[in-house]
Amino acid sequence: MTGRVCVTGAAGLTGSATVLELLEHGYEVVGADVVAHPASLPAAWSREDFRYLRCDLTDFGDAVDVLAGVDAVVHLANVPAPGLRPPTRTFTSNTAMNSNVFLAAAQLGLRRVVWTSSETTLGLDFDTPPLYVPLDEEHYPFPTSTYALSKVVAETMAGHIASWSGIPFVALRLSNVMRPEQYSGFPRFWDDPAIRKFNLWSYVDVRDAALACRLGLEADLEGASSFIIAGADTVMNTPSAQLLAEIFPEVPLRRPFATFESLQSIDRARRELGFEPKHSWRDHLGDGAGAR
Repeated sequence: MTGRVCVTGAAGLTGSATVLELLEHGYEVVGADVVAHPASLPAAWSREDFRYLRCDLTDFGDAVDVLAGVDAVVHLANVPAPGLRPPTRTFTSNTAMNSNVFLAAAQLGLRRVVWTSSETTLGLDFDTPPLYVPLDEEHYPFPTSTYALSKVVAETMAGHIASWSGIPFVALRLSNVMRPEQYSGFPRFWDDPAIRKFNLWSYVDVRDAALACRLGLEADLEGASSFIIAGADTVMNTPSAQLLAEIFPEVPLRRPFATFESLQSIDRARRELGFEPKHSWRDHLGDGAGAR
């Protein structure tokens, strides 16, 4: 599809990248966020096919207002991680924003809702080891924080509202979203794999996260779908099978792994969205620099 798309959370990391991804592919974009005039969107301000609205999506009226006149929404506005706000506020804020956007989309008859769920729904921080690897979409729901619980609740809402409305809802369970300039910090993980065991050493480049948002708009889907969105590799210079043997030796392996392959499976996203990550930290630091 093309047309007019609202990107909520447009001032944020993934939101600003998604705005640019959509503009570059012929979409007209309405950016929406709680802040005024975000500095994260300098390339968009001068464009005639972009406008920005300040809103508070915990208010249903604001949600209806920002979605009025658009064809679809990429909903990224949420408290973005555990620990940033008191746990109850994280849960209530995210649940309010998600329910308001979903119900406003249904009321207005939008053609598609793409939104960010989270890898945290899969069982992070893995103080209790995963049931199997690679993780897939069926390793769910295992929320261990109010943030993760807010995403599980939203996925449940999305399934019911999609059924009522006939609107496809696409949940993207994003891994740890990274900017390229953050890759220089990866070597600090390499001598102690336990530092990053919390999400099985996974990440996703922000540009690939934005790509997934666009593909979520364009894929031929019905009902409510959920997809793991991660990079093709891990953040580590140790082979994936060796990491598992060191940190999670008791966890069953459902298949062999390529050398540095991600332990969060993106097979469903590849198959149904056409998602293929284009970016890796190895493009910046070298393939397996100092590999163990």
